[in-house]
Amino acid sequence: MTTFSFISAIAYSFAALSFAMALGWLAWLKTRNSGWVDTTWTFSLGLTGAAGALIGGGFSARAVLVSSLVAIWAGRLGLHIAQRTTGITDDPRYARLIAEWGPDATRQMFWFAQKQAWVSVPLALSILIAAWNPTQGLRLQDFIGAFVLVFAIGGEALADWQLNRFRKNPANKGRVCDLGLWRFSRHPNYFFEWVCWLAYPIVAIDIQGGYLWGWLAISGPIVMYWLLVHVSGIPLLEQHMLVRSGDEFRNYQSRTNAFFPGSPRSVS
Repeated sequence: MTTFSFISAIAYSFAALSFAMALGWLAWLKTRNSGWVDTTWTFSLGLTGAAGALIGGGFSARAVLVSSLVAIWAGRLGLHIAQRTTGITDDPRYARLIAEWGPDATRQMFWFAQKQAWVSVPLALSILIAAWNPTQGLRLQDFIGAFVLVFAIGGEALADWQLNRFRKNPANKGRVCDLGLWRFSRHPNYFFEWVCWLAYPIVAIDIQGGYLWGWLAISGPIVMYWLLVHVSGIPLLEQHMLVRSGDEFRNYQSRTNAFFPGSPRSVS
């Protein structure tokens, strides 16, 4: 990997993601359902990563492996978000923002979507840097990275399934899900989503120092953690949950870790 190819990867990633998020904004404009913005983000990041991995990686075994893993991740998560979006009026996280934006919501949502494109560039780069690792053949690290990603996809799918099953029970309307994985983390789906992105540095980094660019793949999980824990994930969702479930959610907060799974705490 050269400086030119690195800069080209940044330009390619931003151009593709920016265009896709403009389409996501148009979908929101037509439906007024902001879930389609997240759906577009997932599929566009998956397509950008999978295509770029193969094009820049010369269809090497590693490039094919990374591209396949990205496609599986995007397919699973994108279809889940799309299915969820068709069943609700709007994502409560975004509904709150839109209400705060008021009459300026159309313009604000466009730039919000474009900001998503910008912050997703390090995510796309972590995929490309992993796929373009020039080390010949597949190493143990590559298989470990693949295992981590498949394991994380399975964990996230299980968390989503448990939450969906809980919500389908009419008796649980307005209640807080604290069963299964949700007993150990308030956001196990977010946790496993973050774990997905740990796979790319594992594949990218050459511990013998032959591919220094590989260390930049660490930017993927760092950015994803920041987004989930401090920006558009936990903060916005928990604001909504406090309004919806009040003291029950506060009690849940007091005994359950926010992100990293752990044993429930006793509440006096």
